[in-house]
Amino acid sequence: MQSLETFKTHRLLAERLQFQHLNELNRMHQNKQVMATLGGVRSDEETRLFIFNNLHHWQRYRYGLWIFRDKVNHQFVGRAGLRNTEIDGINEVELAYALMAKFWGQGLATEMGEKILQIGFEILNLQEVVCFTLTTNQASQRVMEKLGFKYEREMIYANLPHLFYRFKA
Repeated sequence: MQSLETFKTHRLLAERLQFQHLNELNRMHQNKQVMATLGGVRSDEETRLFIFNNLHHWQRYRYGLWIFRDKVNHQFVGRAGLRNTEIDGINEVELAYALMAKFWGQGLATEMGEKILQIGFEILNLQEVVCFTLTTNQASQRVMEKLGFKYEREMIYANLPHLFYRFKA
């Protein structure tokens, strides 16, 4: 299997999440605007735990989250990737993404998602991937639909109403 440590998209560089990304993730996780749809602001300790859990995920599944940077100036754009999660008692593989607010509305989440889905289906041989967002997050819903995800149902996740989508290979 090819290395999944790093890859490129048209406008972005991706590298596997590491502890060295703590400061950038702290900046993201403490931004109220960014975290409004991601469970709220996280403390430094919660971000360290987030990284630890995601590093463990990489060890267990051989895939996970990547950090994305702009190709031109290497600015931190956000994080995205594939993670195993349990939804209604079923183990699913989720496409997860989060961008710094200054990069919203530029098609970058769609660009990240396209490449990650390609990795998921062509390299990891996944059969399907799910994605979900708060019912109020219309921007994320548009990204999922552009990527080809199909709406499946409403659900409660983290005690909040979410829309659940699925993409089949």
